[in-house]
Amino acid sequence: MHFVIMGCGRVGASLAEQLEDSGHSVAVVDQNPDAFRRLPADFGGRRVTALGFDRDALTQAGIEEAHAFAAVSNGDNSNIIAARVAREVFGVGNVVARIYDPRRAEVYSRLGIPTVATVRWTADQVLRRMMPMGAFSEYQDPSSAVSLVRCDVNPGWVGEEIERIESAARARVAYLTRHGKGRVPERRAVVQENDTVHLMVPTDRIGAVQRILERAPGPEAEED
Repeated sequence: MHFVIMGCGRVGASLAEQLEDSGHSVAVVDQNPDAFRRLPADFGGRRVTALGFDRDALTQAGIEEAHAFAAVSNGDNSNIIAARVAREVFGVGNVVARIYDPRRAEVYSRLGIPTVATVRWTADQVLRRMMPMGAFSEYQDPSSAVSLVRCDVNPGWVGEEIERIESAARARVAYLTRHGKGRVPERRAVVQENDTVHLMVPTDRIGAVQRILERAPGPEAEED
């Protein structure tokens, strides 16, 4: 398959290298020719020096045959414009844009442009490393509105049903890791000692969910 990447920063260069190593053809577009030095010396893909949303540049990069397009430059506006051109002008079905402003990311996601809000994701990763306990975000949807989190739970939840955890936390248990193996539990299944609980949670409620589950179950463990 063929992929087009706008932006040859660390993210763009890493994507290009990984895709080419997987046997795909890749074209990278960047307005700064020096940026291509981040690519491996043996990179065999196309290098196009131009603005990433320029139609002629995208055509030169093979956008018409592209399976997917990623806009990962350091400019939110440029990324969104390029993503819209790739989708609306050239009909690329798989398009993603990196956005630094999470509020913009949510807006553009509702408009049908999948986005990755890097600020919110990075903040979550840093917080996890600062706090040994807490909810660790393992995945976020493109708008960063929903997260899959691994939560530390109070030992008092051992023996409690999944249904009670979901009711107390107002979140959905996606799966459990038990003895190193993932499993999707029934709602009447109970948490066992050393289980790891993974929940689907609205991103802005991660902290609230963790505060509930780090306390032993009881009326005081549930939100008002």
